[in-house]
Amino acid sequence: MRLSVIIPCYNEINTIDAIIDAVNSAPYHDKEIIIVDDFSSDGTREKLKISIEKSGRIHQIFYHEYNQGKGAAIRTGIAAATGDLVIIQDADLEYDPSEYPRLIEPILDNRADVVFGSRFLGGDARRVLYFWHRVGNGFLTLISNMLTNLNLTDMETCYKVFRREIIQSINIQENRFGFEPEITAKIAKLNCRIYEVGISYNGRTYEEGKKIGWRDGFRALYCIVKYKFIS
Repeated sequence: MRLSVIIPCYNEINTIDAIIDAVNSAPYHDKEIIIVDDFSSDGTREKLKISIEKSGRIHQIFYHEYNQGKGAAIRTGIAAATGDLVIIQDADLEYDPSEYPRLIEPILDNRADVVFGSRFLGGDARRVLYFWHRVGNGFLTLISNMLTNLNLTDMETCYKVFRREIIQSINIQENRFGFEPEITAKIAKLNCRIYEVGISYNGRTYEEGKKIGWRDGFRALYCIVKYKFIS
């Protein structure tokens, strides 16, 4: 089964080369790499056009003509995916592509249709950072679970693997970080077989380029409620 790797990218000049190499080196070999640059302004866009685009290391690159947000970049990538499975991969090295096989295994075994990679499940290494981020994540996951009747431990995780026909059948509306609760709610409504797998996590500080903030948390809470009732 072919895996489409969607890499939304915004101002990741320091990590874009490394993440491409890491994805190419991942143990799962049949991969399609799709990068969507969301109008980067730090030189990432130029680097993609001048060197990476011609390097043969990726399959497709899309360039947004203005900054729209992570959800919009993911939507562009999903529409272009041709693999049997689709995974979201952040460009900032917080998530380790070497763990693709464990994420994909429940689908390959025909036990799951969607797999979430949980940063809080199991004994894998996890960088210790912000207390209130963890509290906020737990709160959002709890409210999401209450409205979807799921028992996830990490709704906000980047690592989500889908059968392509499922994710391409969903109308994704959120342009920013509201993508996570939106897609969780819509998958729950489809009665998909959902699994969670423990993953490692090398979180970044704000000084290192972390972008999500408290406003995104409030938007996520709004989206949890909104997509409980709206398709």
